[in-house]
Amino acid sequence: MLGRRVLIVEDDPYIALALEETLTEYGLVIAGMARSVDEAIRLARADGVDLALLDVNLGHETIDPVADALAAKGCPFVFTTGCGRAGLPEAHLHHAMVEKPFYVEEILTALRNEVSRGGAR
Repeated sequence: MLGRRVLIVEDDPYIALALEETLTEYGLVIAGMARSVDEAIRLARADGVDLALLDVNLGHETIDPVADALAAKGCPFVFTTGCGRAGLPEAHLHHAMVEKPFYVEEILTALRNEVSRGGAR
């Protein structure tokens, strides 16, 4: 996982900053951080993202179009949510999910698993 570029999509600034600091400590490079679907789609479509961590609900927006954009380019991603699997985009139920509140090891394990299985399908 060292040096992989990760996109963090999270609307809670405290969680986003904690993820940024923690993932950086574990050798990942933060390719971008987004708090809205529009911003996340722009970053997801750009070059320079190897994998992504996606909060399922961004305020009143859902993550579906971001997941679709990442899947279209074959980029692995993991969902984070406090709502369980019921809130995941139906087209992407096969992707890993980590429930909030989470531990960093859960995030890292889920990201590793998504990368090793090839990410988007």
